[in-house]
Amino acid sequence: MDETTVRDRAAALPAEPGVYQFLDGERVLYVGKAVELRDRVRSYADPRSERIRQMVARADDIDIAVTDTESQALLLEANLIKRHRPKYNVRLKDDKSYPLVALTDHEFPQIRITRDPESGSTVFGPFTSKGTVETVCKALRDVYGLRGCSDHKFANRERPCLDYDIGLCSAPCTGEISKEGYLEDVESITRFFNGETGVLTEPLSQEMEQAAQDERFERAANLRDMLDAVEQFRETSGEAVTSAGSERRRTDVLGVSLAGREPTVALLRAEDGQLVDREQHTLAVPDGDEPSEAALDLPDPTDPGAVLGAFIPQYYAGTELPDRILCPEHPVGDGLDSWLAGVGVELSVPGAGREATLIDLAMKNARRQERDRDGTTALAAALGIDAADRIEGFDVSHAQGRAVVGSNVCFVDGSPDKSGYRRKKLDDENDDYANMRRLIEWRAERAVEGRDDRPDPDLLLIDGGEGQLGAAREALDTTGWDLPAVALAKAEERVITVEGSYNWDSGEEKLKLLQRVRDEAHRFAVQYHETLRDEVSTALDEISGVGPETRKRLLGRFGSVDGVREATVTELREIEGIGKRTAEQIDQQL
Repeated sequence: MDETTVRDRAAALPAEPGVYQFLDGERVLYVGKAVELRDRVRSYADPRSERIRQMVARADDIDIAVTDTESQALLLEANLIKRHRPKYNVRLKDDKSYPLVALTDHEFPQIRITRDPESGSTVFGPFTSKGTVETVCKALRDVYGLRGCSDHKFANRERPCLDYDIGLCSAPCTGEISKEGYLEDVESITRFFNGETGVLTEPLSQEMEQAAQDERFERAANLRDMLDAVEQFRETSGEAVTSAGSERRRTDVLGVSLAGREPTVALLRAEDGQLVDREQHTLAVPDGDEPSEAALDLPDPTDPGAVLGAFIPQYYAGTELPDRILCPEHPVGDGLDSWLAGVGVELSVPGAGREATLIDLAMKNARRQERDRDGTTALAAALGIDAADRIEGFDVSHAQGRAVVGSNVCFVDGSPDKSGYRRKKLDDENDDYANMRRLIEWRAERAVEGRDDRPDPDLLLIDGGEGQLGAAREALDTTGWDLPAVALAKAEERVITVEGSYNWDSGEEKLKLLQRVRDEAHRFAVQYHETLRDEVSTALDEISGVGPETRKRLLGRFGSVDGVREATVTELREIEGIGKRTAEQIDQQL
């Protein structure tokens, strides 16, 4: 779209408040708000930076929506940004680093620890200590016997499973407990998370005393540890932060950290003086050559007020408004004050007293355990993708086409998220490309059909070279799962994409991140393969001097018999227990 076209389109627009969108076909490139649509859109005829010039040049149409007030435009803009995630807008990205506890929306609910609860679930948290939450949930299952099996196993069960025999499940699948009795136990668990810790501590204490009397001291010690975990859980999850605003139904307290490349906003939610929720979010600012903040309405990432001005309308466009918002500085944004006042939300910047203490706490939360996002941010920028916060890695391991297994590991913000790990036993075939294609098809089909409970990743990493990446791309095209994928070849540590390849410096964080994901996918695949390959024989079994332990070391180091075959005598001798003679025998016989 050239300068003349922009001016012509702007001339036909009303001089009223509203929202405008620059479009590239059906794709939304940018969403903005305006007090007067005509003047605001006309300003794009004379772009103030090269980035804006490129955005306007890519656009082929402008769409608008007129509103009654500037406040309505502010809210509509935020909703459209959340819906379309335009490339040239500031985007809000949720931090899912804290675990939640969910009671699922089943006829016979399950209790789960998750970061992405299913729709309809009753959710508690988030909690800062996953280990404590795991112990508490185990204790709850121990006491109340909630089921832990999958829906498929539950629906096809004809007799109680081992969990019932050892007292971990009340077996609603076979009618060992009535639906009413089971739901009463679920209600007890709900009461526990709502603060009635006695529904768990009392039965645990009674069982501990009985175990001690029966001289079952190991069981008594386990129960004591559970009680300690419950006490720690009670102290941390129900802690009162202050009595400030306790007369109000809800107060949200915001803190800002400007460390790193992306500003972070921490939100503390208090109800009746109790801290009931903690969240952390980042504002992703588009890269570019000094974009004009006036033209793109971008916040100054070095100004806390501007960051809050961008965060508040986007966040509260999709959630229930509080009675009051406390901020460290007054948010900067046209129409923000009038919008909040119009919906009855009090905004204040406390200078002293208990409210200022709350702000200090929020600021500490914003800075607490700041994550090194340089790797994910730099990786996304280098590959030209929106984000690389969630990466899934894939690898295949087998022994000459036997005991073929695939691994699927997950990294969130540069760290392993083992709750997202999966593994798959594949049909035996001595074809690495075909095996990788089947592994990716399995993951993609589950995602497309809604059978995978994990969110879609930002990036797929394939352990291998161009062949493995090509096989993965075939699987993605076949299933219609539209995600970026790259491969990392171990020999040269070369990053391979559809467009070409990169030879990044070994010290760069973005390469180190991919290496961590690749190595973990390889480890997880080999670990699973080791549990299966003892059931099959390999060419290594026929070599004198290669016993089970040496074979395990060889396959663990080189991944497969083919990998051992490609190794040099020098590389073989690096394996513990292999001397020159054995290495030469392996080299000759393979």
